[in-house]
Order: sequence, then structure tokens, then C-alpha cells
Amino acid sequence: MTGLGLLVLRLTLAFVCIAHGGHKLFGAFAGSNIGPGGLSNTAAHFNAIGLSPGFLLAVLAGLTQLVGGILIGVGFLTRWAGAALGLLYVLLIWKEHAAWGFFLNWVRDPTRGIGYEYAFVILGALICLTIAGGGEWSLDGRRMKSMESMAAGRARLRGHG
Repeated sequence: MTGLGLLVLRLTLAFVCIAHGGHKLFGAFAGSNIGPGGLSNTAAHFNAIGLSPGFLLAVLAGLTQLVGGILIGVGFLTRWAGAALGLLYVLLIWKEHAAWGFFLNWVRDPTRGIGYEYAFVILGALICLTIAGGGEWSLDGRRMKSMESMAAGRARLRGHG
């Protein structure tokens, strides 16, 4: 059941990270609740919150979320992708969300930003994957099983030699 739990966690995080990366890079899912997105808007936002050079960091953040989300989704290099995304979320909590406190802007007050509650939950899930790995229902899990099988085969051959 642990493998199934990690699969659900991976697929959920993959969906969220791919959506956010696509928004940063291409403006995917743009709308009144999230803004126009795209590299130029993301770069301007990053510059406004003190992340400079904004364009380069927008590209890096978008690619980290998009590629990291894909890697986590299929369970390949899960720990590395989780760690990279975790570092990105720490940076975003520090530079964008911490100033607004813990809670999200539930009352939709236009004079205040969004607290770090959501990013903190995502960070916790990423730390979980970084520690636990992708699980048995991942490419990493299949690779580990294959490596264990080959090692057992070599041990049997040495034992009979």
C-alpha cells in the first residue's frame, strides 16, 4: 500500500507542478484568478519581489516546475526532482509568501498577498518524496527492483562458481 500512496502523492504533485510550470513559461491556464502568466509576466513579477534577473529566474523556475513535475509523475529521478522543487518552494516562500503570514488570502482582500500555507503543504509533500523516493510503482522503483534482481543473480553465480 505504500507504493500506491506514493503513486497518488507523485501524480498529485506532478499535476500541480506541471500546471504552475506551464503557467510560468507559456501562460497556460491564464485567467482572472491566476493572472496572464508567460515568461515576460513571470519575469516582471519576479523582479518586483526582488528576484533578479527576473527573466532568467522565470525560465529556471518554470523549467524546474515543468520538468520536475514530469519526472515526479513518472517516478524517474524522483528524489532529485523533489529536492530541486523543494528548494524552489523554499525560495518562493521566503521571497513572496512569508511577508503575508501563514494563511492564504481567504477573504480575497486585494490589498494583501497570499500567505505561505499552500506552498508549505507542497514543500512538505516534496520533502516526503525526497526522503521516500518514488516507490515501487515508479520508474525508480522498477530500476531498483531490476538492480536487486541482477545483484541476486550475480550472487547466485558466484556461489556456484
